[in-house]
Amino acid sequence: MILQADPGRSFRREREEILAAARRVLESGWYILGGETRSFEEAFARYNGCRHCLGVANGTDAVELVLRALKIGRGDKVATVGNTATATVSAIERTGAEVRFADIEPGKFTLSAASLEELLSRESGIRAVVAVHLFGAAADLDGILRVTKKFGVPLVEDCAQAHGAEYRGKKCGTFGVAGCFSFYPTKNLGAFGDGGAVITDDDELYETMTALRQYGWRKRYISEFSGINSRLDELQAAILSVKLPRLDRCNAERRRIAERYRSGLAGLDGIIAPAEPENTRHVYHQFVLRVTGGARDALMEHLKRRGVGCAIHYPEAIPLQPGYRAVPRPCSLEETLRVNPELLSLPMYPELADDEIETVLRGVRDFFR
Repeated sequence: MILQADPGRSFRREREEILAAARRVLESGWYILGGETRSFEEAFARYNGCRHCLGVANGTDAVELVLRALKIGRGDKVATVGNTATATVSAIERTGAEVRFADIEPGKFTLSAASLEELLSRESGIRAVVAVHLFGAAADLDGILRVTKKFGVPLVEDCAQAHGAEYRGKKCGTFGVAGCFSFYPTKNLGAFGDGGAVITDDDELYETMTALRQYGWRKRYISEFSGINSRLDELQAAILSVKLPRLDRCNAERRRIAERYRSGLAGLDGIIAPAEPENTRHVYHQFVLRVTGGARDALMEHLKRRGVGCAIHYPEAIPLQPGYRAVPRPCSLEETLRVNPELLSLPMYPELADDEIETVLRGVRDFFR
């Protein structure tokens, strides 16, 4: 069986170094907010070309902490897209703010600047925008920043699926006030448990988030304000430090696999392969097909019978899910609702072997004959 995601292969590839890092942490006797976390934070900040990185417990907390540091809370609204992991919306709601959805760009899966401008024109009280760089592709940051600057609202980048992705040669996560990352095991840079981080060049925002992640402490045991408990532990930080130097090489391998998929599926009616948006460097956290004509589920079952695992990211757009149907929709979500039922994620991870890639391609081609 070819799994759709297989983080165990990442461990086996780097087994000895990872075990050595874990042993170093376990023997140190220091397991929370120590030297391993500081070392990873410094390395990840350098990798992204920014001043600060704050290790936190997960990607959801990362978004929440940025919004809370921006003093967003009850009575405020935050704009994002409806075709993302529910975690993005959960982070917004945990601040007490309400979510509002903008549409995505036709032919892409990321925030539409035109839809965002329409939303901000129609809806008052929106105090921040969370742009999601979905599946490893950068959103239209030029257009989005033009809109956020016009309306005077900060841009927060959700980079949970975009480690190392670039826009105009610059790393995603460095365009807005902060970039938020998840290190869930299947991510391009994945831990072997939960983990997350925020990167920023804003000194004041960084200092506030540093206190917020640990009960609002600036001085130990003294809370200057209400905070939460969200810390990247030493074990995960040490593992991430092993994997970070390999991130660009792994992303290059993802891009090679994506090109194999794209060329192997060229000319097939009934599917649309993901394109690389102009001025971007896609890192293919997922390789997501659009399967037209209502054939997605049948293709998924066909591939499963061939021993090929696939996934649907995500089964329902968030505005259609029971918990969010009551959220007002000031602007059309036509593109979000149109493409979501067509999406199918093929196997994608750097360790995929050439014969496995060919098995996937053969399975798709056979379905459309």
